[in-house]
Order: sequence, then C-alpha cells, then structure tokens
Amino acid sequence: MEIQENQHDSMSETESNGGSERIGYSGQLSGPLVLNKRNSSKKSARFKDDDNCYVEITLDVRDDSVSVQNIRGGDSETAFLASRLERRTSLGSQLSFRFRQVSQELKKMTSSNRLDFNKMDRSKSGAARALRGLKFMSKTVGTEGWSEVEKRFDELAVNGVLPKTRFGQCIGMKDSSEFASELFDALSRRRGIMSTSITKAELQEFWEQLTDQSFDSRLQTFFDMVDKNADGRITEEEVKEIITLSASANKLSKILERAEEYAAMIMEELDPDNLGYIELYNLEMLLLQAPAQSTNLAGDSRVLSQLLSQKLVPTKEHNPIKRCFRGLTYFVEDNWKRIWVMALWLSICAGLFTWKFLQYKNRAVFHVMGYCVTTAKGAAETLKFNMAIILLPVCRNTITWLRSKTNLGVAVPFDDNINFHKVIAVGIAIGVGLHAGAHLTCDFPRLLHATDEEYEPMKPFFGNNRPNNYWWFVKGTEGWTGVVIVVLMAIAFTLATPWFRRNRLNLPKTLKKLTGFNAFWYSHHLFVIVYVLFIIHGYYLYLSKKWYKKTTWMYLAVPILLYACERLIRAFRSGYKSVRILKVAVYPGNVLSLQMSKPQGFKYTSGQYIYVNCSDISPFQWHPFSITSAPGDDYFSIHIRTSGDWTSQLKLIFSKACQPPSIGQSGLLRADLAQGNNVPRLPKLLIDGPYGAPAQDYKNYEVLLLVGLGIGATPLISIVKDVLNNIKEQKDIEDRVKVPANYKRKPFATKQAYFYWVTREQGSFDWFKGVMDEVAENDKDGLIELHNYCTSVYEEGDARSALITMLQSLHHAKNGVDIVSGTRVKTHFARPNWRNVFKRVALHHTDQRVGVFYCGAHGLVGELRRLSQDFSRKTTTKFDFHKENF
Repeated sequence: MEIQENQHDSMSETESNGGSERIGYSGQLSGPLVLNKRNSSKKSARFKDDDNCYVEITLDVRDDSVSVQNIRGGDSETAFLASRLERRTSLGSQLSFRFRQVSQELKKMTSSNRLDFNKMDRSKSGAARALRGLKFMSKTVGTEGWSEVEKRFDELAVNGVLPKTRFGQCIGMKDSSEFASELFDALSRRRGIMSTSITKAELQEFWEQLTDQSFDSRLQTFFDMVDKNADGRITEEEVKEIITLSASANKLSKILERAEEYAAMIMEELDPDNLGYIELYNLEMLLLQAPAQSTNLAGDSRVLSQLLSQKLVPTKEHNPIKRCFRGLTYFVEDNWKRIWVMALWLSICAGLFTWKFLQYKNRAVFHVMGYCVTTAKGAAETLKFNMAIILLPVCRNTITWLRSKTNLGVAVPFDDNINFHKVIAVGIAIGVGLHAGAHLTCDFPRLLHATDEEYEPMKPFFGNNRPNNYWWFVKGTEGWTGVVIVVLMAIAFTLATPWFRRNRLNLPKTLKKLTGFNAFWYSHHLFVIVYVLFIIHGYYLYLSKKWYKKTTWMYLAVPILLYACERLIRAFRSGYKSVRILKVAVYPGNVLSLQMSKPQGFKYTSGQYIYVNCSDISPFQWHPFSITSAPGDDYFSIHIRTSGDWTSQLKLIFSKACQPPSIGQSGLLRADLAQGNNVPRLPKLLIDGPYGAPAQDYKNYEVLLLVGLGIGATPLISIVKDVLNNIKEQKDIEDRVKVPANYKRKPFATKQAYFYWVTREQGSFDWFKGVMDEVAENDKDGLIELHNYCTSVYEEGDARSALITMLQSLHHAKNGVDIVSGTRVKTHFARPNWRNVFKRVALHHTDQRVGVFYCGAHGLVGELRRLSQDFSRKTTTKFDFHKENF
C-alpha cells in the first residue's frame, strides 16, 4: 500500500486542538495498512479505489479518543463505516485494526459499485425466491424472538458473558453447533470482537443482524462467514471450507467427500479470469440464478389456484346438529366398507350371545348358578364363532385370489384384513374373560355352596356326589384345558402387542431376548396347541352330553380345513420355489438388495409382496418383503432393511460373500453372479407368494399419487417401473420395433404418476438410483414425475442449506446430475408441503379420480387421509387413499 504524508503547519485547527493529531494515509484499498505516526500537527487519510476515486477521512486523535472530523468523496454508507472508528478509545493496535477494517469495508463497497451495471435483476421470479432465502432464523430456529434468547443468555452465561461454545444453543441453533460457531466468528469479525465470549449487548447486536429481513444484510452475513480473513475476496480454500461446513450441518457425507471437487467447480464458474478469488456480487449472482426447489404452482393458472384455495378454507358450522350430521355423513362416506363388515360381525356376536343366554336362562342350572352361567355360555358361543373366523383374514392365498380375480373389493375392505384379525382377537379376549371369569369366580363357588335340594337337578351333569372343593373343577379335562388355553392365549396376545413385537420397552437383557419379532412369530404358532385344546374343551362339557349339542367342532371345521389347505399349498409351493441369486448389494442405511431369478410360473403384480425363508438362519421363519421389480423384468428383486434379529443375520451372511463395488457401481458390497467365474457361496433362499397388497390396485386409476417414506418406497418403485415399462412398450409399438404382428396389448389405465419419496439419509438414494435415471432417460413426455426429498437437509431458504442449493443448481446445469441423490432427478430439501402437493394434482386433473398410495411409517397416514378427504369433498378431483404400514 502506498503511504503519503502531507504537512500542514499553518492550519489553525492544529494549534487550537493542542494534543490532537491528524493522521493521514492514501492508497489503494488492498494490502496491509501501517500505522505511521509523525510529529507533524496534521495529516490526511485518503483511500484510493481502482478508478482513481478517493475517499478522504479526517480523524481527530486525542490521548483517549478518536473522532471523525470530515469525510470527502463518500456516501452515507461510507459515513457509517467511518463512524465505527469512534467506537474504541485506545490507540495503537485498536486504531490500526479500525483502519484495516474500514479499508476492507470500503474495498467491498468500491468493488460492488464498480459492477453495478452487471447486477442481477431482482424482479425476476428466480430472484424473488432467492430474496426469501438465506434466512439465518428459519421456522425451526429462533422463532421465539429476543425475549427467549435473552432468557437463555441468562441461563447459559458464565460471569456475565456467553461463551462461543454455547452461542448456537442460545440462539436456537443447537443442532448445528459447527455452523453456529462459524456464524459467531463472522459476526465477531465484523465488529472487531477478538474474544471468544460476548456480552448481552453484543449478543443483541448479533441477533438484530441475524433477524434483519434485508436480503443484502443476509447476503453480507453469509459472505462474511465464507470470507474468513475479511479481505472482501473468497478464495477456493475458503469455498471448500464452507462447503464442508454446510455438508456437515446437513449430514451430506458424499458432498463432504467431494468438497474439493465442488469448490473447484464453483471457482471455475465464477472466476473465469482465474483471478484466484470471487467477490460478493459473484455470490449474489449464483444465488439469484438458483431455481426454486419447492413444489410450487408457478405453471398453474393463478386464478384457478386462488379459487381452489378459497374453497379449501375451513368453514365452521355454528349449528351443532348440522355440524354433527355433516361429520357423521363424512365418516360414513369414508368408512362404509368397514362399517358394514363391523356391523355384521357385531350383530352375529350379539345374536349368538343372546340366543345362548336365553337358552340357559330357561334351564334348571339357572336356579343354581343364576346369570353367571348364562353369561359364561353366551360368551362361549361368541368364542366358537370368533375362533373360527379369525383364521379367514390370514388365509393369504384366498384373499389374494379374491381381490385379484373377483370384484368383491368394491364392497369388501381387503386392505384391512390384518386390522380385522386384530379386532377379532380383541373379541376373543373379551369372550375368554367373560367365560373364564364367570365360571371360576361365580359358577363353581355357587355350585360348591348349593343346598342338597338345589344340587339335585345337577346330578346328571356333575355326578351323584357333589364336588367337595374347588380343585375338583380344575383337575378335570374341562378345567385344565381351559386354564392352559387362557395361559397360551395370554402369552400370544401379549407378545403380539407393538410394545413387545417391536422391542419398544426398555427391558433387561435377559427379558429382552424373549421379545421381538421372533418371540411374536413363535408364540403365535402356539395356536395349533390352542385349537386342539379348544376342541377337547368343547367336547368335554359339564352341561351338554349329547354329541350334536357339542358344536365347537362344527364352527371350526371349515375354517381349519381352509387354513390347513393354505399352509399345505405354501409348503408345497415354497418347496420347489428355490431361487437363484443373480445380484447382491448392501447399500447405505443397512439395506440389502437381492436380485433373483424367477421360478417357473412365477407371476406377480406391482405392489405385491412375497415371503422369504433362509434355512441358514431358521427353517421355520418366513418374513414378508415387497417386490421392487416390475412384472415385465426378467428377474425379480427385493430390498430388505435390517431392523431386527432375522434381517440382521441375513445381511451378515450375505456381507461375508460380497466384495467391494468396482468403480461406477453403487452399493457398499456387491456380488454380481452373472459376471465372472468366481461365484461366492451364497445361502439358499425359498420364497412363497406373491400375495396381494393395497398398492396392487393402482391399475384402477388413470392418475397416481405415490408417497413412500424411507424403505416404504419399495412397493411403489415397482409401480413406477411398471409404468415406465408401459411407456417403453408404447414407444416400441409406435416405432414398430420388436412387436409381433399378432401382438395384442393389454390396456393400461395409468396415464400420469407422481412419485414422492421422503428419506432421512443421503445414502438412501443409492437404493433405486438405476430406476431414477431410467425414468429420466425414457420418460420424455413427463408422464412420471419424480420428487425426492432429503429431510436431513434444512428447508429451502435456510442459510445452512443455501450453499448446497447453489451447488446443486450449478452441478445439475453443468453435468445433469444431482449432487445429493447422484441421479438425474433433483432432490428437494426438508419435508414436502403435502397440501400444496394435493392442490397441484387437483388443478392438473379436474373431474378425475386419483389413487393415493402410501407406504411407510404410521405417522403420515392421518395427514394424507385427511387431505384426500378434504380435497375430494371440496374439489371436482376425487382422491382414493390406500395405505400400507411397516
């Protein structure tokens, strides 16, 4: 830097000010600033930019103060920057620091002013989105305001100051401690704070800057985070550091690994002249050019969108009778299939109970045991019925055939077969409680205490000698079979509850081994013993001696025979359906992908599932998994997420036989048996199926809305592939390629599919990377819309994900590949706005019926069902909701 001295001995101001000095510098706004004091009475300071325009600042320096006397050549912002020199009273290093800081700020101003002609037009739509971005205080951070921050300061402060390590927690950014630390440094640098702790007043200054709604202010703050040496220029190394920081804050491990490559790409794009740095306006240009990431209605009619929004505004009905009637109408409309099935079941149970109750009320035993015996016998009759029909919902082959080959699905809710199975189990538990409770606590004690006259009519049933103690009833065949049945049912019922089946209880290790899916599976197969004892118990009755009145076997005969045939078919079919494994891959997120050959005669529909058995783990256990391949593929595949004992052991067995992937392949470990001669020894798998599932009904709809959470995307991927294969087939027909002359094409209803996949981990996108790229390559007409959402990345507009958004847009524009998913499909951040998703579909498909298929955790079911009902009632588009939970 050039330093010039000018002596002005004749100026009266110097004489009058006594001990004051005017210190002057002039030169370009780059390089180090040097404090050079001389004994002259007056010195001038001038800062020179590249266009030979000077800004002159005159300071009045006393022993204990510094004040600005005059500013020439600057604007209001220059005056603000110069005024910051007055904030410190000490001289020496503080004054030198202030000169350096003002120099740097003026350099940023002048470099920005030089390029005013090249600024982006902020009136454009892309700029409008960017102006809403770069929010350091988003919905999830700092929404409570300064009062809450001040309260946390009082709790976290040490000796009246807040340490840097607690800054993120104080402002509500505790999940991003590294990002908060860099933000602290940037805000401190701007204010010349060298300490690693701040006072409450300084924290309030920080807070006001972070919550400033001005885009320029937010952009400057972000720039300061990147520009660590505060020279107004960002080098490639600084870009790499902020990419690393952003990737770490958003849990994007793959971007973290390639930070150096992405930094070089940004420099190549924004520094075409190879200056070795970029400036503030370059960063603004990159941000404003980034397209919108969220699902929006930019292409839709604004008028229609507004009208639809007005129709969807909730209206409160003030009349309670009308409100209840409307709610009841909606409930019946949405659940009429379940209602008639439940009404029929309850009616049959009530009828059987009443019939048996009245029958025993007219018998002599009623005078001895009273209403206890009528209750016990009424409950027993419902038990016979429920023990019979509880087998029907788990006859998988029968249900699959009924839903695939008949039209009963119009009136019968086949999707709720397992739920109905659980409801019947509750009915059985109530029946057992009433029957056993009435006998053990009421009937038997009354009989033991009956007089000789009262006991006389009971001799044909209990013998000439009256039972003399309670043990007489328990040791008999009727007694011990009943007790054992109750015990086994209690075990099976308890281990089938979600708390035990999914290991949700925090139990000691010894007891934890007795829970989980394996315990559920084995305990449920105690039903064989229960049914044998149930038939014996129903034959040896105290009060019925004639065979045709012992009706237990009559209830059970047909259902048990049907279920036995089901199990025989499964055993026979799985015995010869041994598959040859073609490819194995272990992906991030503990997901095992198996690609297998199709057994002879194996046909399935997208959305269906199969049962898999691995004898190396257990010859008895069969576990269900959705098919992820399409019916038209020459193989079939499944994706298994390790979440329990059996799946963990399966992954371990296959991992031992797999090798690291070669370049260009995804998956942590692989075994491609179709290539090479070194065939690893893999375990033998048996399959049983396919079986029907809710997702297979997609063929009934022209428009599909597919929503998958995590591994729940598996059945929906099969549907996407089937729609894609149909597109290819249609293209072949149009091009007359590989299509026989006598070929008759089956009608395919689906004309448009929207697929939304929401996952927490970046590595999850590797599971179906090939499918995503295939859709992007072949679906030229946009019949399949793919929307990937990564929830580990902060929402659009959050400063923590701003650089990821810029980098994503730049990389996709240059290479056509998304940096998050590694596919051609761009990834959205955070969670979708489901209301906007439904609104968009409703606007595009008026007067149509849309099939909504959801697969994943139960948490999203309520919202999607409510939105489907709301849009169906208030728009001309009807949404039919189907769900499948893991």
